[in-house]
Amino acid sequence: MFGAKIKLDPGLLERVKKFADLAGYSSVEEFITHALEKELAVLEEADSEEEIKAKLRGLGYIS
Repeated sequence: MFGAKIKLDPGLLERVKKFADLAGYSSVEEFITHALEKELAVLEEADSEEEIKAKLRGLGYIS
């Protein structure tokens, strides 16, 4: 398994820790992995680059 370190804003990290714990995840890493997998699954359903961009805009990731 490939591992990488990422930096999160301290406020965001505290929120992630709170909800990971409330949701019963064993770790912050498990929560983040699950959240990313869910978002990627939505994007992978797209049939074209334009559809991917539209989904990213809808999610607020790009403008």
